[in-house]
Amino acid sequence: MKFFCQLLVSFFILILFQIPVLCQDSLSAHLQPFHPFINKSWKAKVAESSDKSPLYDIAKWERVLNGKGIRILHSVNDGDYGGETMIIWDSLKECLVFYYFTTAGFYTNGTVDFEDGKMISHEYVSGNNSISEVKSISDITSESEMTVITHFLKEGKWSEGKRVLYVEDPEAEVIFK
Repeated sequence: MKFFCQLLVSFFILILFQIPVLCQDSLSAHLQPFHPFINKSWKAKVAESSDKSPLYDIAKWERVLNGKGIRILHSVNDGDYGGETMIIWDSLKECLVFYYFTTAGFYTNGTVDFEDGKMISHEYVSGNNSISEVKSISDITSESEMTVITHFLKEGKWSEGKRVLYVEDPEAEVIFK
C-alpha cells in the first residue's frame, strides 16, 4: 500500500510539472495555423547587404497572452532597425489582425489569413512617407526554412515581390539599442 501511495504521489507531481510545459504551446483555435512559426528564432541575410559586410534580420516568434496572441520581435543589424508585432483574433471583425510598431517611428496594422498553409498578410502603413501598403506571403518550406515574399505599394505602384529566405537559428537573438 505504501508503494502504491508513493507511486500515486510521484504521478501527480509529474503531472503538475508537465502542466506548465503543455500550456506553453497551447494556442487558441484561431491561432493554430501559427504553430510551425512559434517558439523559434529565424535569421535571414538582408539582400542588400554584401558578403564583406552582411546584415541580418532576426525574428523571434512566441506565444503570448495565454495563447490568445502571437508576438514577433525582430531586429536588423543588431538593432539598427527593428520592430514588434502582435497578432490576435478580432471577434468583431472575425479575422486575425495585427499591429507592427517600428524603431523608425512608423507603424502598420493589417489582417492575416492562411491559404494552403501559407500565411498571407495585408497591412496599411502609418507614418511612412513613401510606402502606404504591404502584402506578404510567408511559407514554411521545410522544417527549418521559411520564405517570405513581400510587395510594397510605393507612390501608387506595387513593387515586384522581394523574396527573403529565413533559416531557423536557435542561437539568434533579437537586439535593440
